Amino acid sequence: MTTHPHPLQLTAVDGEDSVRIELRGDLDYDNADLLVREAVARLAARPGLTDLHLECAEVGAVDSMGLCALLMIARRTTEAGVRLHLDDRPARLERLLSLTGTLGHLTAPPPPRPPAFPAPEEGAGAPRPTGADSTT
Repeated sequence: MTTHPHPLQLTAVDGEDSVRIELRGDLDYDNADLLVREAVARLAARPGLTDLHLECAEVGAVDSMGLCALLMIARRTTEAGVRLHLDDRPARLERLLSLTGTLGHLTAPPPPRPPAFPAPEEGAGAPRPTGADSTT
């Protein structure tokens, strides 16, 4: 049986338009889902969120599942138009992200949100083709 002497502990701090999740311990197979669930819950609870900060100073070991969790969170923040920050990365995490080529991907700004289109007015017909009429 394998024991993990550094279980992951999370502390979330809400700001006006941001959330900071402080990570303490190992981000590995046994607890990577805990971080994903916490981040996704915070994104869902705060639709106006602009930034999600993961405070990584006290992160211990990070395995492939931990990296996968970070990539999943990056996907979810991008979908929500939220910028992901990996703050105070320890050297071992920085090395892992550099070796895997994921640092830029994880910390890139999200693409701009597309403009919202107004709903069609009631009673307005379906759009008509603008090209040549092939029925005549």
